This record gives sequence, structure tokens and C-alpha cells, in this order.
Amino acid sequence: MTSSRTNQLKSEIAAMPTWLRRPIGKASELSTVQRIIKQRQIHTICEEGRCPNRGECYAQKTATFLLMGPTCTRSCAFCQVDKGHAPMPLDPEEPNKVAEAVQLLGLRYVVLTSVARDDLHDQGAGWFVKTMEAIHQVNPETQIEVLTPDFYGERQRIAAIANKKPACYNHNIETVRRLTGPVRRGAKYDRSLLVLQIVKEIDPTIPTKSGLMLGHGETVEEVIETMTDLRQVGCDRLTIGQYMRPSLEHLPVQKYWTPAEFDELGAIAKQIGFSHVRSAPLVRSSYHAGEEE
Repeated sequence: MTSSRTNQLKSEIAAMPTWLRRPIGKASELSTVQRIIKQRQIHTICEEGRCPNRGECYAQKTATFLLMGPTCTRSCAFCQVDKGHAPMPLDPEEPNKVAEAVQLLGLRYVVLTSVARDDLHDQGAGWFVKTMEAIHQVNPETQIEVLTPDFYGERQRIAAIANKKPACYNHNIETVRRLTGPVRRGAKYDRSLLVLQIVKEIDPTIPTKSGLMLGHGETVEEVIETMTDLRQVGCDRLTIGQYMRPSLEHLPVQKYWTPAEFDELGAIAKQIGFSHVRSAPLVRSSYHAGEEE
């Protein structure tokens, strides 16, 4: 990166509101989780996505596991996860490695997510199933939340995971209908709604969840419209957080929403009918996920 681009990025970081700055956490608290992850050559979205809450979560001995490698086959313009080249072959031992990490960390609630793997015949749905089975074999009491790609809206793939009765099925819609094209390349707004709808059709007892990132130029009216669309397909839980630009190669932030605005949107979401709502600048999809049980 040239010095001018480096200075530009530093300037943007310096211009961030104070409410978006938080300490990363103590090195000793971070190292335990990082050591367990690195020794097994598995991945977390906490690291690959540079989540601002990873210090807090690691201190609580929790993490969101990123399945099927660190390279995504899609090119969403907001996401920090690696992309742009061929993903690695699947590690046949990954499900067992994740299960072992869950056991070592003593997790009673774990979140499994993944990169998009459109190169695989089932986009990786079966890999979620294998990992869930491996975790339950070693840790039968551990509850598992899944945060999946859209699987192109294929019912059979979504059903394979739903039939394992996850504690929550999460699929993020990310942004409003108007901005889906430029923000979520390769994704479709209605297809994301369909994923959540299919889960409820398969098993109405499974809680479903979705998330929104604000800061791409959406309006309050569009956010409310999106929340309403999610409720119409039975979505139970909602997270709302602030988009933070990972690098100059990603979309610029159009607006930093204030904590008060997040509070207002959270209150509206509850009025619309969501049973669980987390709405704050640093909220992410899996933040304090287990506390919703």
C-alpha cells in the first residue's frame, strides 16, 4: 500500500466516532483461544473478519468457528474475509478439530459459520452437518447455532442442517433491498428471505435470526421495511450493527449511526415483533449469542 493510501486509511480510522473504539483485550486472554485455534489449523470469523469484539469473546473463552477454510468464493464489497482466488481443499479432519476445540474451551454454546463455497456440489451444507455431528459426539450438551450462506436457496441443503435441530438458524440479510447489489455481490435480497422462510417451513420450533449492517447509505424507512420483511418470513431474532470499513479496497462508510439511533431502531424492531434484538454500533451476528437462550 502506498504511503498516501496508508495515510488515508489512518485518517479514516482517526475520524471514527469514539463509541466505535474499544480495547482489543489482554494478550493472555487472547492467546488461549488463538493457541487452540492455530494448533489445529482451523479458523474463526473473529480473526478472519477482524471482529471488534473478539477480545471480549476470547476472554470469555468463546469463538465463532469459520468452516471450510478462510477463502470465500464470493466478493461482497464489505467483508474482510479473504477472496479473489481459489479456496483450499476441505480438511477432512476439520469437523473433529472443531469439536475438540469446543471441548477444550468448555463451550456450552457454539456458533458455526462458513465462507461461501460455491465450488462445492452442495455449497458446503453437508460440511455443517458433519461438524455438528462431530461436536455433539464429543460434547452432547453443547448447543449449536449456525450462521450459513444462502446455498442458492436450495431447500434440500437448508433442510439437511435444519433437521439437525440447531439452537438457532442464522442467515444475514446484511443490508436493505436497494443496496443488496453493490454491497452483497452474488447474493439476492429475496433469496436471503427465502432461506429463513424455508427453515420455518421445515421446523417452526427452530429460532431464526438475521443481521443488518448500517452505514451504506440506507434510510430509516428502508431499515424498517427490511425488518418488516424479515418478520413476514417468521424471523425471530435480529442484530443491528455499524459497518466499519476494513480497508481502502472495501466500500467507504456513508454514515456512522449514533448509539441513540441504534436504540431507536432496536425499540422499533421489538415493536414489529422480534423476540430478541441486539442493536448497537459494535453488535455483530454472534455477539453474546448464547445469552439469547
